[in-house]
Amino acid sequence: MIPVNSVLQVGQFPEIMQLEIDKRLSTSKLLDPQGKLPDGNFTAILTRSNTQIPQELLEKMPGIQMVATCGVGYDNLPLNYLKAHEIKASNTPGVLNDAVCELAIGMLFSLLRRIPEAQDFVKSTAWSKAPFTITTTLAGKCIGIAGMGRIGQDLAKRLEPFKVKLAYTGPTPKELPYEYFSDIKSLAKASDILILACPASPETEKMVNTEVLESLGPRGYLINIARGSVVDEAALLVALQQKTIAGAALDVFENEPNPNVDFLNIDNVLLTPHIGSATSETRQLMTNLAIDNLEAFYNKKPLLTEVKN
Repeated sequence: MIPVNSVLQVGQFPEIMQLEIDKRLSTSKLLDPQGKLPDGNFTAILTRSNTQIPQELLEKMPGIQMVATCGVGYDNLPLNYLKAHEIKASNTPGVLNDAVCELAIGMLFSLLRRIPEAQDFVKSTAWSKAPFTITTTLAGKCIGIAGMGRIGQDLAKRLEPFKVKLAYTGPTPKELPYEYFSDIKSLAKASDILILACPASPETEKMVNTEVLESLGPRGYLINIARGSVVDEAALLVALQQKTIAGAALDVFENEPNPNVDFLNIDNVLLTPHIGSATSETRQLMTNLAIDNLEAFYNKKPLLTEVKN
């Protein structure tokens, strides 16, 4: 049982998630993490992975013992502070794999077959004047996946039936039937399509740089469903503008929800507004798993999906 008003909800939640929260617990709300703290003796925080929790906020609440975030990523949590003060944290892995993988495959085909442009072509009546441009097929391509965790492995399984070769990179090789590359530059060189599914961390910060993009080459495509921080966006813009790579599909950006405006004026990039987990089913599962972690904490049981930092 979660005590009434012991949980501070930080940041805004979509309506479908808020309904789940309101069904199961009573929270005080701080919509802006930089705003005025409501009165209360809070011992836990409920937030979303796209909401940054500043250390200064936690310093104002010495009673906080637990932070539950809705989402896989936890790069917006002050992990060093949490560890130093023995504050537990949880995330929601697994429950969003299906939705993220579905979007990645949708972006992949939209990029190669230029589906958004094809629809515009028909709607503009341009089809009556000329045939649509010839596009690219997926079969026979090599897809490299950077990050072979839960999402990366689920994505690879979904891609197997499309007659592609699969390869991957990560900190260490795994017992998987795909070729392993020890670094992303080598993976990019071997790949026709490079999909980013790795976590945001100091090790992955801007790991897709000019050298990696040049290795991917003028017939290669980049898809980012990870985090904006793993790509050097300045280098990517140059690569897209100069056709160093064939194209990119981005669901995440360095500056959300205001990505670099230069992306808006390029015809070989597909942009989506960080909707990897944005299905009603997934958001409900995420919210309930976050609350399940809170219940486990208050019942002095092990967290279901604890962040080990």
